[in-house]
Amino acid sequence: MRPVALHKLVPDYIKEFEAYIPSKPDPELMRLYGVDHLHRLNNNENPLGPPQAAREVISAFRPPQAALYPSGDAFYLRQALAERFGLEPDQFLVGNGANEVIAFVIKAFCQAGDNIITADKTFAVYEWVAEFSGFEPRLVPLKDFGFDDEAMLAARDERSKAIFLCNPNNPTGSWWDEARLRRFLDAVDGRQIVVADEAYFEFVDEPGYPDGMRLLREYPNLVVFRTFSKMYGLAGLRIGYLAGSLEVVDVIRRTCVVYSVNVLAQEAALAAVRNGGEHIAATRALVAEQKRYLARETARLGLTTQIGQGCYVMIRLPMSDTLAYRKLMAQGVMIRSMTGFRFPNWIRVSIGRPEAMRAFVSALENILPK
Repeated sequence: MRPVALHKLVPDYIKEFEAYIPSKPDPELMRLYGVDHLHRLNNNENPLGPPQAAREVISAFRPPQAALYPSGDAFYLRQALAERFGLEPDQFLVGNGANEVIAFVIKAFCQAGDNIITADKTFAVYEWVAEFSGFEPRLVPLKDFGFDDEAMLAARDERSKAIFLCNPNNPTGSWWDEARLRRFLDAVDGRQIVVADEAYFEFVDEPGYPDGMRLLREYPNLVVFRTFSKMYGLAGLRIGYLAGSLEVVDVIRRTCVVYSVNVLAQEAALAAVRNGGEHIAATRALVAEQKRYLARETARLGLTTQIGQGCYVMIRLPMSDTLAYRKLMAQGVMIRSMTGFRFPNWIRVSIGRPEAMRAFVSALENILPK
């Protein structure tokens, strides 16, 4: 049998790209580290789970529905989103998590030789999708843990097609207010698509924080990302969406793969949109309280922190973050090591229930040099 001629078949940009290796399932990790419990503080998941209305939808799911294809374009969910934000249903596209809608945008506007602009220390999927699609990601360094608007504008050229802003930024929690975002959009002046990734929008309760949905009426080159994975606790069902002008979304729609969002995800998300208000308030209260707790405890331990918006905090350690990950796992606490985010010796900790946060602080104190 002749071997496959991979050296001829695989593009150079795929050969150079390193695959993302996800962590093992929780039972395997517990067996590996010899623990009987695991506090998941690594993926910014909502510890309260989904809203009650979404829980009821999930519990009532009838197995025969699994044999039927879902709505190919999330028809009813787009109707509900349009009603919620005062836009047209055709201004929305729903994808299999935010990762898929990121790919929709990049594939819609980029061709060979093009580039996208983003930050060097932000949600890595913008960079990854561009790279494994054969496009150049131009990474602009953060400034004071936030996006550097002037440097991002300067990084553009005639082949720049899209600019990705994570607002608030994951992992630093920094954010642009509406005035700054408007100045940036005015400076771009329609020459690129500007993506405002608002995955953590519902966690922010700060004066001046912009609502990208409202700005769509004034900036037709703006695209807004949101997700049901974070605040709405549906990460396991994989569903996110984008919104933009009718003209721009019509272009992006041509890159969509229909039927990629399963029926249970659509129905649970629909329930969350219609009945998620109390859940948002309860989650915000939990996150605020536990952030205050972490701020006090890390100060007591003499550690540097970066605490911004979103459901996570960053902590700088006097040791390797990968070593800290292993030592914390041995105590049943799972955090995110930040070397992969280009923040060596930092960890990111997702906000959990009080018992999980106390377990984290206790485990952290145990591993710090005496």
